[in-house]
Amino acid sequence: MTSHPGQPAPRPLVRVSDVMKTQIDLVDRSTSVAEALRTMKHIDTKALIVDKRDDDDEYGIVLISDIAREVLGKDRAPERVNVYEIMSKPVISVHPDMDIRYAARLFDKFGLSRAPVTKRGKIVGIVSYTDMVLKGLCRDLLD
Repeated sequence: MTSHPGQPAPRPLVRVSDVMKTQIDLVDRSTSVAEALRTMKHIDTKALIVDKRDDDDEYGIVLISDIAREVLGKDRAPERVNVYEIMSKPVISVHPDMDIRYAARLFDKFGLSRAPVTKRGKIVGIVSYTDMVLKGLCRDLLD
């Protein structure tokens, strides 16, 4: 694409794979919330991906906000609540080759803050609005 005089140059394509986190915390559906929180390996994790039971199943997701609302806010014991009780399933996922502008539109349309990134039915990462803005949009502004 060429730009015309007086128009800004087109933005370079930034794909989800350019901004996603590849380190995810994957838990089993029967894991207690307490155990899931203890096994979270990544400091900036705000989501747990719930693994499929088998190839015909779908992934789920538990956000920190779900734990705050469903466990902390309802004064439930995290040792007595299983992840499957509070997860969202099936989860909306995005492809690593998707343009982040389309991913942002999808997030807006469905009220998402983050989504797993899947390729051939397997999770390869997770992406959030923050990743798209700070690693995608801001990268263009700083170049």
